[in-house]
Amino acid sequence: MSAYPDTRLFIDGAWRPADDGQTLPVVNPATGLVIGQVARAGEADIARAVDAARKGFAAWSRVGAFERYNVIRQAASLLRERVDTIARLMTVEQGKPLVEARTEILGSADILDWLAEEGRRAYGRLVPPRAPDVTQMVLRTPIGPVAGFSPWNFPISQAARKLGAALATGCSIILKAPEETPASPAALVQAFIDAGLPGDVLSLLYGVPAEISSRLIPDPAIRKISFTGSTAVGRELAAMAGRHMKRSTMELGGHAPVIVAADADLDQAAALLAASKFRNAGQVCVSPTRFLVERPAYDGFLDRFLSHVSAVKPGDGLDATTTMGPLAHERRVSAIETLIDNATSLGARVETGGGRMGNAGYFFQPTVVTGLTPDMQIMNEEPFGPVALITPVEDIDTALKEANRLDYGLAAYAFTRSGVTATRLRDEVRSGMLTINHLGLALPETPFGGIGDSGYGSEGGAEAIEPYLETRFVTHKTVL
Repeated sequence: MSAYPDTRLFIDGAWRPADDGQTLPVVNPATGLVIGQVARAGEADIARAVDAARKGFAAWSRVGAFERYNVIRQAASLLRERVDTIARLMTVEQGKPLVEARTEILGSADILDWLAEEGRRAYGRLVPPRAPDVTQMVLRTPIGPVAGFSPWNFPISQAARKLGAALATGCSIILKAPEETPASPAALVQAFIDAGLPGDVLSLLYGVPAEISSRLIPDPAIRKISFTGSTAVGRELAAMAGRHMKRSTMELGGHAPVIVAADADLDQAAALLAASKFRNAGQVCVSPTRFLVERPAYDGFLDRFLSHVSAVKPGDGLDATTTMGPLAHERRVSAIETLIDNATSLGARVETGGGRMGNAGYFFQPTVVTGLTPDMQIMNEEPFGPVALITPVEDIDTALKEANRLDYGLAAYAFTRSGVTATRLRDEVRSGMLTINHLGLALPETPFGGIGDSGYGSEGGAEAIEPYLETRFVTHKTVL
């Protein structure tokens, strides 16, 4: 692979350094070494991006839906053509294994295809009138320039959800992408530009998150906010958006419960859940975390799960034998260590793993913790790492009580052979997404979003484009 590229801002059709020349370092989490620099946007850069978005919206909102569809589909095709090059960039800057990076990029192309199609079908309607000379029309029109804030754990797929929905509906967008993983979102933006998207319709910023959000969200030109990140930050941005009457979509943190019933297929459950838990080193907002296993199945499930954990091979994501890469930051390692130390001080047991690995990079052992109680910090704060918390429960009632105890409601998992139990879980688990007996979340055609402290709105399925459209009613009486 060629040298990792320094990443610039993309504003008003041009890649450019920050106006004041400032940069931020980019670190390879597998080595802990600085591998490049990313431009840090300042006030002048943000203002230029807003001006471009305003200008771009005036033109793009008048482009036909079919033409917008063609541009987005072409960008998706370019992602597929460039998958190997972009995947290596993502692995170097984010840490995930190459196979996971490729899967994310190809999945992002599917997301763009889906949203492009949905944009072609943003139908209005005619409402039957009460008088023969009246026409009543419901119009769906793009809301305006958008500010999107995407995270480092999925540098392309989360950006693709925001870009695809905004562009498909006729909105311009300013994407504030993650400074930790800048090159792969830049490659996504380049695919759109190469596909024929006008340069003023899409801007790409990096910098200090609070500085950019506090400038973009209050700006009168920005009409819609989309944020993926922590609940703490999401609360602040949602409050800011509310003060300025801006519509917002918030995809926030989770602490996903897993209910394993006594009658579950334990081989299937353990295999699927272990694969999901340690994907992206557990740095996934929908990662299964609190495992609630009915007591008759507990020992059998724990043994099977530990067997799968022992097969996880941490290492540099560029190594073809690696199945789990490093954490993305040193701060993630420290945060998980603190949570595990608190739990063990209160009586929890580390069945396997439990600490950092090696002297270079940000590697953390695949970890399983048992002997947990609800008062432990780790049972209340999302570990966001390769840590599974496994607890026996007496019955489904107890499992439901613990699953719903926290105000998070992003994703949940369940395994049971009983149709009665599955129906009850469907109706009583308080979560924006629930998958039973398989892993079925985050497909382009299905809703993706949470409830409660996990946010509101959806960035998947037919629901994804709704927040980017305004509904307008026009009634016309014919005068002869």
